[in-house]
Amino acid sequence: MNLVQITPGAGGMYCGNCFRDNALVAALRQRGHEVLMVPLYLPMTLDEENQSAGTPTFFGGINVYLQQQSAFFRHAPKWLHGLLDSPALLKLAAGRAAKTRAADVGELSISMLRGEEGNQARELDELLTWLKTQPKPDAVFLSNAMLMGLTRKLKAELGCRVVCNLQGEDAFLDAMSSPQREQVWSLLAERSRECDLFIAPSRYFGDTMARRLNLPAAKVKVVHNGISLEGYESKQCSVFSVQSEGAGAPAVSGLNAEHCSLNTAPVLGYFARMCPEKGLDLLVETFIELKRRDAVPGLRLKIGGGCGPGDEPFVAQLRGHLRRAGCLEDVEFHPNLTREQKISFFQSLTVFSVPALYGEGFGLYLIEALAAGVPVVQPRHAAFPELVEATGGGVIAEANAGALAGAIETLLLDPARLRALGEAGQRSVRERFTMDQMAAGVEAACQELLARSA
Repeated sequence: MNLVQITPGAGGMYCGNCFRDNALVAALRQRGHEVLMVPLYLPMTLDEENQSAGTPTFFGGINVYLQQQSAFFRHAPKWLHGLLDSPALLKLAAGRAAKTRAADVGELSISMLRGEEGNQARELDELLTWLKTQPKPDAVFLSNAMLMGLTRKLKAELGCRVVCNLQGEDAFLDAMSSPQREQVWSLLAERSRECDLFIAPSRYFGDTMARRLNLPAAKVKVVHNGISLEGYESKQCSVFSVQSEGAGAPAVSGLNAEHCSLNTAPVLGYFARMCPEKGLDLLVETFIELKRRDAVPGLRLKIGGGCGPGDEPFVAQLRGHLRRAGCLEDVEFHPNLTREQKISFFQSLTVFSVPALYGEGFGLYLIEALAAGVPVVQPRHAAFPELVEATGGGVIAEANAGALAGAIETLLLDPARLRALGEAGQRSVRERFTMDQMAAGVEAACQELLARSA
């Protein structure tokens, strides 16, 4: 198949959707398909080889913003338009993207969803002109539903099918101000009728978006996200000992214990964007509660993930809260890690939790933790119960600090169960959540769509 993947770049921030799309393109190419990856808005920051290397960035973020603000820029001279799309200027603009809030981009989102009728129609024409110089695609994949404004013209001028990935858009849209929020949802429902297929990362999120967009069940396929396992088996993992009352010799937990170094204390980990939406403040409260109980001596907390300029004030508040609670010395922050550093981070953990409460559609970080043999403790919310059941690699607790602390504490005091969950989760990831498994699912869904069309 000839395929095109269109993915918005997040500038200087790490973006789970970018990681997922980039991995999918690489895996589809390995399966023999011709796949062109096209970045939009800003360059992508990735921790694996960039599959869009050499492809121009369309809908350049500066031009998109200025065209929204001024009628002059919608008809700016070609030289000025090209200058504003230069890689150097887009790189400079990438820093501001980290400060973008949903409440600030309602009107821009409406315009983008209007596609050929929006303020950025010129950008769509330029994208189509360039795509016509490439091999004709059988299908174009949109990274998320916010790009559905491109659908009508893509189908009309390229004569192809359009597949839209669903990747957690609802929380961002619901954070917009009224009446823009209602307008965006209305436009999404309208434009969704033009898409040929939707791919959701979980049954939970597929059902959620089908309900909100009034999608027919047959139009939504579930394909779990997957990751590359390269590097996860080459690092040393970390094990610990817990000496509880009445215990004998220290019990060792973790995988491949014969290759591990023995630490004296367990480590609770978090790896996602350092923001309230991902539940970092809830995990900090959970950690403080665990330290107050002191049933697991020496427990430490390691926090990793993306941290942009817009996240730094929140992280500073958490540091202050931890200091006042007397726990800051037991906490480490590791922002914006490379892939190698990320894998080492995961393999230094004993148990993992990202208690996001906004309606997470998947949670790629759970698969990454399980790939390292680290069991997870997640709130009874969104896609988490579905993923924990599918992998067998963790436990579910109620969505509050007391309940999460109780579940983590119980697990840490039962090394045999901790090890069993880690092994089950790691085994499941190797069998069902690799990038090749994800590509196989997308391949099958697309081939079925094209067969019906033929």
